[in-house]
Amino acid sequence: MKLIIQIPCYNEADTLPVTLKNLPRIVEGFTEVEWLIIDDGSTDSTVDTAKANGADHIIQLTKHQGLARAFTRGIEECLKHGADVIINTDGDNQYNALDIPALVRPILEGKADIVIGARPINKIKHFSPLKKLLQKLGSTFVRIISNTDVKDAPSGFRAFSRDAAINLNVFNPYTYTLETIIQAKQKNMTIVSVPVMVNEDLRPSRLVNSLFSYIKRSFITIVRIFIIYRPFRFFITIGLSLFLAGFLIGLRFLYYYFTFSPSGHVQSLILASVLLGIGFQTILIAFIADLLAVNRRILEDIQYRLRKIDYGKKE
Repeated sequence: MKLIIQIPCYNEADTLPVTLKNLPRIVEGFTEVEWLIIDDGSTDSTVDTAKANGADHIIQLTKHQGLARAFTRGIEECLKHGADVIINTDGDNQYNALDIPALVRPILEGKADIVIGARPINKIKHFSPLKKLLQKLGSTFVRIISNTDVKDAPSGFRAFSRDAAINLNVFNPYTYTLETIIQAKQKNMTIVSVPVMVNEDLRPSRLVNSLFSYIKRSFITIVRIFIIYRPFRFFITIGLSLFLAGFLIGLRFLYYYFTFSPSGHVQSLILASVLLGIGFQTILIAFIADLLAVNRRILEDIQYRLRKIDYGKKE
């Protein structure tokens, strides 16, 4: 059994030595433990630092492509190197490496396909009260739309079984954390959360430049994920809402038309017509989107089978 710990890095030369120093070389249940660094177009000495501190594999992206792309590239490389379980962690030493055995245990016991480390949000000193609130609200929303019990949806400290890693796709260029949860549930994977500890903050978050930016990006990410993985529900909800609003306004027009005077209230008639038309078209889009979603699932199944062949079947 081989465990590969992957670390997406962007200009982490200062923090990477601490991170690698704390990573284990021996984990119960595995005969091999390797480290893989994904250099996301760093402009500092991240690659040299990784080599000097014992990284087994290093991938260099020619330019900065973002966390989601680096994560996906790392997963592909881990599979090529024969990983049975893959752990993803951060290069800033945010997560406590002592929790790695607990993170992989549910997979080794056959109880989970993906394990997510749940941070003690309330106890993280460098999180502002507003950020703590947003983290909790975001996790609650993801639990609702994904129908899972994930306690810390934005956490990047995760373990993936080989089969789960082969089965995942990441479309969002910003972050993989929310999308992989929703997608995994759609594919009937078992997701488990385990409590983990965090280390002292070594640098500010690069994903969160400001709270407004964090809220905006998270909202856009969630909407895009909802459109991709719940297209029928998304468009049918909008379509029916518009159609119902147009229908009610149309009833109002008819009420005044037959009760008081046939003249006037033309604006209501126009608005009702527009809303009914847009609502009906959106309902049609919902059915088309649902057909496209079915086609996407078929293509993903084909892709999964091809990946199993490409990466080799491990018994």
